[in-house]
Amino acid sequence: MVQLLRDLRKKVSIGFVGGSDLDKIKWQLQVDGLDAIHDFDFAFAENGLTAYRLGKQLGSQSFIEHLGEDNYKYLVNFLLKYLSEIDIPIKRGTFIEYRNGMVNVSPIGRNASKAERDQFVKDDEKGHFRENFVKALRQNERLAGYNLTYSIGGQISFDVFPNGWDKTYALRHVEAEGFEEIHFFGDKTSVGGNDHEIYEKIKEMYPNTSAAHAVKSPADTIRICKQLFLDV
Repeated sequence: MVQLLRDLRKKVSIGFVGGSDLDKIKWQLQVDGLDAIHDFDFAFAENGLTAYRLGKQLGSQSFIEHLGEDNYKYLVNFLLKYLSEIDIPIKRGTFIEYRNGMVNVSPIGRNASKAERDQFVKDDEKGHFRENFVKALRQNERLAGYNLTYSIGGQISFDVFPNGWDKTYALRHVEAEGFEEIHFFGDKTSVGGNDHEIYEKIKEMYPNTSAAHAVKSPADTIRICKQLFLDV
């Protein structure tokens, strides 16, 4: 995959968009010397709330400043109360993680080991812990007025952020670049997944092409990229 990205960059501009904070994404991409900032033309952490273009940082926004301290405290108190009452097979630590543009919520806790995360995936498929948590948030009358999006992604958590601060937020940073097409690859493209909004937006932007790609594995991404950009 790393070599593919390097080959792609010789022909097209490349970038990533993720919901995690920049330090987490840097750690995830630290493979074979890959640099999250300098080996991509565009780097979007926290759905683009933290953004880099050609190694230089662009403007950012704050979730707390947008929501207000009192409203934010109410949200956190609701999350903590629900987390204290939810019954799941195991709990670890770091259940709420504040990021610049969102709050990440994990019923099992982000300190869970890989084996525990894998087990939670199976438990969540049966118990719908994250889905039910999101339902409770949406049913709260005060929170309904906050205009928040709840997006389930990854293995163990879901994100909470203002409407419009999903991954489509990153697109505003590239609108002025004049690209003929922007291709997106994501594995959580169904409704409720954290790739859904940007996947649908790309389809809307390019209705006569196949620029939005729902993939199931890195192998899918490699195959499609080679077909589109390298084997031509």
